Amino acid sequence: MLTLFPGAGHLQNIHPLTVHFPIAFLAGAVLLYLLAWLLRKDHLAVTAFTCLALGALAALASVGTGLYAEPGVMVSRSVRTRLLHQHKELMLWTASLAVVLAAWAAIARPFPSKGRPLFFFLLLAMLVIMAFGSDYGARMVYDYNAGGNACPQPIEFSQ
Repeated sequence: MLTLFPGAGHLQNIHPLTVHFPIAFLAGAVLLYLLAWLLRKDHLAVTAFTCLALGALAALASVGTGLYAEPGVMVSRSVRTRLLHQHKELMLWTASLAVVLAAWAAIARPFPSKGRPLFFFLLLAMLVIMAFGSDYGARMVYDYNAGGNACPQPIEFSQ
């Protein structure tokens, strides 16, 4: 594995390999649902539903790898308190919303007609929550080296 992917040898866990899929699928689902609604195109709603379902599954996988990795993440207590806990909570909310919205869309395929404004509002809320949660994760990785071993650990939290 390390012969094919030598960069993976710097990872503390596989969580960083899973996080980009839910971000892409869920953001794509929101955009496609918006276009389907504005343009009244059913085929876009079907594609949006597919992205939402894949995003929900990917979010569950990413949350699972994150929860599994959490105890072993080499960051200081201050970074764990100020960044990791917020990242975890926001991403649990994101995954929960993704699963609920995917279930709702599966029942009222592919785009709920009853409660559509609420459905779309929750999609947007999920996207905003995911953006803030992703920012906390990115800060841990890029400011405090939570994703690898390129810098000595632990790095203390700073503004």
